Amino acid sequence: MTTADVPVLALVRHGETDWNRARRIQGRTEVPLNDTGREQARGAAATLSAHAWASVHASPLGRAIETAEIIAAGLGLAAPTINDGLWERDFGEAEGLSVPDIEARWPGLTGIPGAESLEAVAERSAAAIAALYAAAPSGIVVAHGAMLRAGIGRLTGVEVPRILNGEIWLLRREPTGYAATQLEAPAASPLLQS
Repeated sequence: MTTADVPVLALVRHGETDWNRARRIQGRTEVPLNDTGREQARGAAATLSAHAWASVHASPLGRAIETAEIIAAGLGLAAPTINDGLWERDFGEAEGLSVPDIEARWPGLTGIPGAESLEAVAERSAAAIAALYAAAPSGIVVAHGAMLRAGIGRLTGVEVPRILNGEIWLLRREPTGYAATQLEAPAASPLLQS
């Protein structure tokens, strides 16, 4: 992997939590990493070690901060900078519920009372990621699945598949706009492969 010619931003979803394993929506609820999540963070650091990165940035939520701290330590970088634009989508009344329950109540995860709209999360996420791309070339961003998926999709104009815990995407700006490439799709537990 090289970023010598074109600046690249690495976008990493935080490591697994017990709620991820149980397929419960976290949103902005604080749920800590589990041991698998910490191992995924170490794995992300090992994968990212193929390049000299300049900085690490994290969502204000603890699971992202811990993942970012593990990555920064593994790469010999300064402690992560916390960025308020990297919050996960607020899922309102869906937070804490299982994915099947939510899909039964609110198909497509739309119309959830108190939730941030898909349009709002895409706009917010794209703005935060684009600002970091401009301000922190060769930076690593640790955030959340829904937030990253929406932001990457908005910036690239391409539908992004579900982003797994510990998964890495590389974002670069080309003459025609942003492009993103999935760098690593970590092995997921059988519970998460739906």
